[in-house]
Amino acid sequence: QVQLVESGGGLVQAGDSLRLSCVASERTFSTYPMGWFRQAPGKEREFVASTSWNGGITYYADFVKGRFTISRDNAKNTVYLQMNSLKPEDAATYYCAKYQGVDYSRTYYAKYAYDVWGQGTQVTVSS
Repeated sequence: QVQLVESGGGLVQAGDSLRLSCVASERTFSTYPMGWFRQAPGKEREFVASTSWNGGITYYADFVKGRFTISRDNAKNTVYLQMNSLKPEDAATYYCAKYQGVDYSRTYYAKYAYDVWGQGTQVTVSS
């Protein structure tokens, strides 16, 4: 089973940028969509962004549109999340996940449609 490892989190100030990375352990990475989710303490894990297998179709949660960009490099088995203009409310543990659903355009935001998750990387934003 594929393993996912996130990195790139850290402590930043409001308005700063971070780029998260998620590396997959298998070459089959290039065949499935990938997503980023986040979870703040005491809150549910929520959808942030997703990308189709070739990066051609991306979706974003409303609260990150215009600030975050998801991308992927299939040659490196890596998906990225570029986060700009960070806000204190963006503080959370960020997880990448492998999509295994059957209708990406309808279920890209659903946690149940993802079957493999990374261990998470923590993002802290000070005001």
